[in-house]
Amino acid sequence: MKQAQKEPSHKNAHLETVNEMIQNIQYGSVTIVIQDGKVVQIEKVEKHRIKD
Repeated sequence: MKQAQKEPSHKNAHLETVNEMIQNIQYGSVTIVIQDGKVVQIEKVEKHRIKD
């Protein structure tokens, strides 16, 4: 029987970072930049709504 391969810890760290960003944003976007199959940048753009 094949043994399940574990993801490297840096991949888990990327997922945790994205998850935290998503949980802590009310309006905006989270962008993951990938080069050569590797995450090289994670961007968060947060918008603040101004109510009159």
